[in-house]
Order: sequence, then structure tokens, then C-alpha cells
Amino acid sequence: MSFSKALRKSLMVMSLLPLLLSACSVSSSKVSPAAPTAVPDELNKPVARVNDTLITRAELDRAKKVVLANKPALVIPPLLQKEFELQTLNQLISSELLLQASRKLEIKDLDRQAQDQVAQIKRRFPDPKDFARELDKIGVDEQGLVESTRRDLAIAYLVNTSVAVNIEVSEAEIKKFYDENQDKFRQPEQVRASHILIGVDNKAGIEERKAARTKADRLRQELANGADFATLARDNSTCPSSKQGGELGYFGKGNMEPQFEKAAFALKPGGLSEVVETRYGYHIIKLAERKSAGEIPLSAARDKVKSYLKAQKINAASEAFVGEARKNAKIEVLL
Repeated sequence: MSFSKALRKSLMVMSLLPLLLSACSVSSSKVSPAAPTAVPDELNKPVARVNDTLITRAELDRAKKVVLANKPALVIPPLLQKEFELQTLNQLISSELLLQASRKLEIKDLDRQAQDQVAQIKRRFPDPKDFARELDKIGVDEQGLVESTRRDLAIAYLVNTSVAVNIEVSEAEIKKFYDENQDKFRQPEQVRASHILIGVDNKAGIEERKAARTKADRLRQELANGADFATLARDNSTCPSSKQGGELGYFGKGNMEPQFEKAAFALKPGGLSEVVETRYGYHIIKLAERKSAGEIPLSAARDKVKSYLKAQKINAASEAFVGEARKNAKIEVLL
């Protein structure tokens, strides 16, 4: 189980939500001229029409769930619920316009690409039930995820080959951004550490917790006697980082559980902690090295600044493309 922001990014939840957060995460249904005139139930009621495609209440509700799931601290006051709904719907409409434009392109192996990407995401869950639970939270099944991924890939292909072609970021733009945003390039003290986690479920009983603690104490003793940390982590840790020998990379204060963070920052390079208890179980931490607080030089920040500025330009180009598409589209908001 993840216990830090950095580690959570390696889990399926963090891979799944950004994928589904895109407006293309919900599937729309084609309007059929021969469709029966029976009144649909509430979830199947259309909330918008984009040319010949309907967006339903169910799709809008699902998109809202994804937005809220990806921003757990976001609270929408009752007076702003309608505005939030309209903003989400507007994103779905923009996505549908991009998807419709992508259908004019030939995209090779799109179905296979979507299936492969979902398979990769699914493998990040140690337990398939966890994967199913995450899908259930946002009201989509695995086939729905494949379809939304297919849409996502189609839109990305359109943007990369037609909308944002030849977008470049100059060295002058990179330096200008760096010089004007010095506050963004101050690095706090960081440490690089590895850990072994003997995980315990929150609902575990006294005996189960006792057994986990006993195992952690035994492993700590083996390490004190010279056992290889990475080997024990790969063989025993219940954290996904076990595949990397327990390696967590660099992290600063405020990114880990308080007990874990306190123990890690108290160590000297090469030092080994005692067994540390958090809500996730029992940890043994090994500190590799420290980085003092300081300013990140332009040479180290260049690639990230370039990627950020390029993404900004791509977003602007995509918005302009959608704006033009709206002028020629028949769009009805039916809320």
C-alpha cells in the first residue's frame, strides 16, 4: 500500500484517474433516427447533443465523480453545483469535438493500443479486486475503461499530428520563465531512502498485528547482522517499491507519514531505523543520502521547464482548435 505522495503516483489509482479525468473518459452514444420514442430513465436522459452524438446524464455524473475523486480536497458548495456541472459538461463537449475530428484520421492498431495500456494499468494493482474497486468508484467497468482509453489515444493522436504540429520552445523562453519564477526553483532539504513494509490492514486484529510486528523485528535483526536490504525488501515488503529493492527515491518533508518522515530524516546516510509503525503497517528504513536545501540551477530545471511550456502551448492550440470546431458544430445543451 502507498503511504506517500510520491509512491502513490506509482499505483494504479494515480495512473487511472488522470486517464479518466480527461473529458474523453466517458463514452457517448450515437443518435439513431429510428430510435424508439419511449421516455428514457433519468440516467439515460441526454444532457447535450454534439452534432449527431448524445452525452447522457450518466456520462456527466461519471465525469463529475472522476473530477472529485482526483481532487479529494475539492468541495463544491451547493450554490456552485450547477456551475460545476456546466463546466464539466463543457469539457465533455470539447472532448467530443476532438474525438469527432480524430475519426477523419487513420490510426493504426488503436484497439490494441487501448487494450495494452489498460493491461499495463491493471498490472499495477497487486490484487485485481483493488482494480475493480477503483473502477467501481467512478462507475465504469473494465470494458468501459478500454473504450475511454481508446478515445483518449485517438484525441492524443489528433493533437500530436494535426493540432499542435511543430510547436517548439526556445532557449530564450525557457530562461525567461526560469528568471521570472525563481520561487518555483527553490528545493527544500530532501533525503533518498529505501524501506521494507510489513503491511497490516486497518481492520486487522491484535494477533495479526502482533505477527506483522514480529516479522518486522526479525527482518530488522537480519539487517543488523549484515543481510542485504534490497534482497529482503524484494522478498518480504508488501509495498510496490519492493520491485526496486525498496527504493523510494528522493522526498522532502510533508510527503510521507509523520512517523515515517521523522525516522527517515533522523538517520545519517547508510543508517538503519528501528521498526517504525504507521497506519500502513511496520517499516524499516535505510537512508541512502541527503540533499541540502538550495536553488535548483537552470541546467537541472531546463527539461522540466521546456516540457511545461510546451504543454501550455499545446493546450492553447487545442483550445483554439476546439473554438473553431464549435463554430461549425451543432451543439445543444439540454440541462
